[in-house]
Amino acid sequence: MGKCTRKNLPRTALGLTLSLLAFATGAFASGASGGAGKADSVPLSVTAEPDRPPSDAIVLFDGTEASFRKHWGSMTPTNSWLVKDGTLTVKPGAGFIYTHQGFRDCQLHVEWQTDAARPSKGQGRCNSGVIFMGGAHEIQVLDSFENPTYPKGQAGALYGKSAPQVNPTRKPGDWQTYDIVFHAPTWNGDTLVDGGSVTVFFNGVLVQDHVPLAQPGQPAPKRKPSEALVLQDHGNPVPYRNIWIRRLSKSK
Repeated sequence: MGKCTRKNLPRTALGLTLSLLAFATGAFASGASGGAGKADSVPLSVTAEPDRPPSDAIVLFDGTEASFRKHWGSMTPTNSWLVKDGTLTVKPGAGFIYTHQGFRDCQLHVEWQTDAARPSKGQGRCNSGVIFMGGAHEIQVLDSFENPTYPKGQAGALYGKSAPQVNPTRKPGDWQTYDIVFHAPTWNGDTLVDGGSVTVFFNGVLVQDHVPLAQPGQPAPKRKPSEALVLQDHGNPVPYRNIWIRRLSKSK
């Protein structure tokens, strides 16, 4: 092969060489200046210890009556849910409970327990729900361990809309864990700007992966929905514990 100079370098190879040179120069400049022509903001330091909420979390229930009264309201305040032995248990017939504060984009951690006695089957076995935006979007709570039911109604489902990818429910009597990342849909008038999404880890297993909550062309709610987080009374005494939430900012 003859000596390779710019004069005898093939046109395509010359173009590739110049492109790579330009890319390398740009990448160096980008790295030196923070990527997009300006320095990125420094992430906030958060303490995250094992088995404890992150330091920037709002602890909605820590096992005490005081935390329940501080953060939650009830449909029937004189007949509310039971706080005992560090748990918050649905009192059948007492109605839903809801947070005093509103939450849109958030990360939620919640633990709930199935009944070792397995008193019923199907949708009657430890049925409750974690509901966002005051009622618009529900993550189903149910004992789905060897308990067949319709897929979009089993534990880990975005109720009525999206079945969980797998069923990682632990055996009856065990505590179950949800870690949920929720981004609320947004509209500009009747135009959907962002369909939002929900991602759910159920006992550490991904079961809902960035599932859209609204689709293009879907009409806006007729009235502004509540932004309260809701726990559902479905007639079963489901215990909850260790409930915390973090507010999130949408990526720019």
